Amino acid sequence: MSQRRVVVVVYPGAQALDIAGPIEVFDTVNRQLPGSDAGYRIEFVSADAPLVRTCSGMQIGAAPLEAGEGPIDTLLVPGGWSLKEALENRELVSWIRRASARSRRVASVCGGAFLLAEAGLLKGRRATTHWAFCADMAQRYPDVTVDREPIFVWDGRFVTSAGVSTGIDMALALVEADHGAAFALEVARFLVLFFKRNGGQSQFSAILEAQLADRAPIRAAQEWILENLEQPLPVPEIAERANMSVRNFARVFRREVGTPPGQYIEQMRIARARKLLESTDLPVAQIARRCGFPAPETFFRSFGRALELTPNEYRHRFQAISPSGLIVGPDQADRSTV
Repeated sequence: MSQRRVVVVVYPGAQALDIAGPIEVFDTVNRQLPGSDAGYRIEFVSADAPLVRTCSGMQIGAAPLEAGEGPIDTLLVPGGWSLKEALENRELVSWIRRASARSRRVASVCGGAFLLAEAGLLKGRRATTHWAFCADMAQRYPDVTVDREPIFVWDGRFVTSAGVSTGIDMALALVEADHGAAFALEVARFLVLFFKRNGGQSQFSAILEAQLADRAPIRAAQEWILENLEQPLPVPEIAERANMSVRNFARVFRREVGTPPGQYIEQMRIARARKLLESTDLPVAQIARRCGFPAPETFFRSFGRALELTPNEYRHRFQAISPSGLIVGPDQADRSTV
């Protein structure tokens, strides 16, 4: 088997870790398979060759775009703080469009998904990007189904990943597709990653933190919800605490937070349950009670509706093991944030 050709397109102001993270994964494969043709041949190309400065000041040596001609196994497109300028660079966008046609698969990290969408490559497809930019991407490219939840999304031969470090998880998934799960886990271990995150792992916690309302009564209601998730939490009671009518509270809450109060409460319950499933060995029924679900059956229905997984399936995939091999205790989990 000949080496798989990985072509990374770089531009001024690209995010260094968007590039270095995946590339270190591919390079680790090469080091794990010394002298083998089963690894990766990594190339950097740029319209600004031969030396491209990233947003952090790191400089990357690159060949001109023409050097990227010919068949490509994996085309990698990073994001960066200069994304606005990159999107206006018609030469760059056009090259990405043409290069994708010669690529077995096309991958992006963080804001790199915008460049794929700008090139028309994500039309009718599901994709993700950094949680902070998902709404902008959905508005700018209405023909793309933007999923703000997963850390990466694989749709056909296109793989888009979320913010910065998730490019490492995406690259490990590509290695797994090429070399199998056992080898990908060995690569993760060599890189001193405690576990390899599946694409279904979520950006959810960061999104929830970003949803805190500006108006004090609504923000206080949110904080009270988080502190009392094990309680029934009827919306009229929360509205009364906010000194607002139920109708006005629901209207203002939705405007400030983006979801109705009842839906927000369920999201918080699911987020708390995920944290406990990931970090404790508590029985599922006990987790359901701690998160305010009146019965395990209700918990199972809500969890499945939100994630298309059972709680036990989620735990099997995402339970975090500490470096000592022990699962974080329930008391520690309770002190962590949702």
